[in-house]
Amino acid sequence: SCGGDKSTSPKKGIESDNPLLAVWDTPFETPPFDKIKHEHYVPAFTQAIDLAKADIDAIVNDNSAPDFANTIGAFEHSGYLLSRVASVFFNLNSAETDDKMEKIAEEVTPLMTDYQNDIYLNEKLFARIKTVYDKKESLGLTGEQLRLLDKVYTAFVRSGANLSEEGKEKFRQISKDLSLISLKFGQNVLAETNAYTLHIKDEKDLSGLPKGIIDAAAHEAQAKGMDGWIFTLQFPSYSPFMKYADNRKLREEIYRANGSKACKGNEYDNRENVRQLTNLRLEMAKLLGSLTYADYALKTKMAENPENVNKLLNELLVASKPFAEKEIQDVQEYAKSQGANFELMPWDFSYYSEKLKVEKYDLDEEATRPFFQLDKVIDGVFKLSNRLFELNFTENKEIPVYHEDVKVYEVTDKSGKLISILYLDFFPRDGKRGGAWMTEYRGQWKEGKTEYRPFVSLVCNFTKPTADKPSLLTFYEMETFLHEFGHGLHGMLSDVTYESLSGTNVLHDFVELPSQIMENWAVEKEFLDMFATHYLTGEAIHEELIQRIVESRNFLEGYASVRQLSFGTLDMAYHTQASPLTEDIAAFEIKAVAPTQVLPVVEGTMISPAFSHIFSGGYSAGYYGYKWAEVLDADAFSMFEKNGIFDKATADSFKNNILSKGDSEKPMTLYVRFRGQEPTIDALLRRSGFIK
Repeated sequence: SCGGDKSTSPKKGIESDNPLLAVWDTPFETPPFDKIKHEHYVPAFTQAIDLAKADIDAIVNDNSAPDFANTIGAFEHSGYLLSRVASVFFNLNSAETDDKMEKIAEEVTPLMTDYQNDIYLNEKLFARIKTVYDKKESLGLTGEQLRLLDKVYTAFVRSGANLSEEGKEKFRQISKDLSLISLKFGQNVLAETNAYTLHIKDEKDLSGLPKGIIDAAAHEAQAKGMDGWIFTLQFPSYSPFMKYADNRKLREEIYRANGSKACKGNEYDNRENVRQLTNLRLEMAKLLGSLTYADYALKTKMAENPENVNKLLNELLVASKPFAEKEIQDVQEYAKSQGANFELMPWDFSYYSEKLKVEKYDLDEEATRPFFQLDKVIDGVFKLSNRLFELNFTENKEIPVYHEDVKVYEVTDKSGKLISILYLDFFPRDGKRGGAWMTEYRGQWKEGKTEYRPFVSLVCNFTKPTADKPSLLTFYEMETFLHEFGHGLHGMLSDVTYESLSGTNVLHDFVELPSQIMENWAVEKEFLDMFATHYLTGEAIHEELIQRIVESRNFLEGYASVRQLSFGTLDMAYHTQASPLTEDIAAFEIKAVAPTQVLPVVEGTMISPAFSHIFSGGYSAGYYGYKWAEVLDADAFSMFEKNGIFDKATADSFKNNILSKGDSEKPMTLYVRFRGQEPTIDALLRRSGFIK
């Protein structure tokens, strides 16, 4: 969901024909995407690694006594060009990849892992850091300097700096294996997603589907040089098909295709990768003195240990499962009333629950699309940021982009000062992984009197415009944009000294608070009135449509909560293993998620082999963070509910205590400063309708 490498140095580039290494003479020194070619990457990585190693050697060979500036500060500023090259390459490998990029990734990933290990297992470097750390109380450091020192020292210890020579070698090998297998895992999921198409030639098989979805499928077929209609496993295609297609046989087919991604026994099968990643993480944790990988991973999270995570997951499961079971029973009874004389299967659930929702609330998700034209949604979200945080957005067409779909904005404050550069990339394509995320091409930091502002990018997969229709979002997609924009604000409004403490570089279970709190505005009439007008007639979104959205928001909230909890539970099951995982992955998964299972298990379908968040996306032993962030965001938004959703004082406090602070202080300290108390689950249970 988030990212941001350390790229902190006043050095701007070197004399080089390679655009990745040269001085960037673009507006604001943004990446020169128009000049970067595939053949530039490997040489750039190789040279930048050599330069980064020279930075480290300079710290190690400094004859003066170790202090904060010559050791911790110098380390923070090392490897600038390498961070710059890596952030361009790895961001594009997610947003605009191809076979060549994937081959390059396989070549440079081990180089990067070796380089990281060379740093963290460098005894002389660690000795200097430890010297500074051991006398930290007497150095008169600022709070932020102390936080950076703690973070650096802890990172070294957690990366094996205290291990024996033999232990270090082992750690080196494990981390290299982990990075390569994790890369392969993600490539397999993308390949499997792209490999499947449902090609419909008979118009009667489109029965039930809204016109916009049919048009998009025709557009997809034309783009592939085929007749008829094509549906894919990309979310904007797959999800509406499951909700609206009357043809049960085809719903089952596409459901099974989606559910069996990377577990079909072909070259893209990820089951063995799941086992290897789980066992390698356990081996690494044990090497570093932890009982399980979750024990190791959670030491640096707000949750602190597996017991606290499991307690949270269990409390929420106890609160939400009875609601989930009742909801499923209601949908089953409704389906029966519609002549469905069979047990509801997972490929039936979206279909009948959508019909029940329409009947119950007179709300069809597709009926919200005409009011959420993408350009107007962007404008509305910009206006919201202006009301809350006094930000202004101006499109800049001079800044190079990596794909014609990408738009770039200068973000300024009320005095006209540059706050950030913002890239927006919205539509699915073969070279882009699924989902939505925020990342950075440069984080924020300060160097003396000079301030380096961040380059933030939001990447989503929304419904594309067609020849006769602009991009129209569902309510859910509009909410997703607000979510990612919250991450974007966290990056853009950062105001700290050190980049590795800036923006979204916070503890993993704190990072979703700024994103999830933004979703709360999605159902506020005052916000919707700013932009939500019908794209053809121009009429404002009706009060009663908003009311129906609000009322329907908790429809199936129990089911949705249990589904999220099943992912968190599965993640914890893998990462609380105290001995290597030997059993069949399917059997392990079934057993792990049994307490959260509310629909029938479908043989041949699994979560694990395509569970990118935890096996290739940095959320291992951290998926619970989404639910934890819901607790935080419901609790935090209650302040806006109390004081007014555009209340300036509340927004200022959120900006000054949360959004601008990055990881410069402990998250709970920042949260309590904003909220006045530690969070409780009560606000979330109330918002979900589980308690009155």
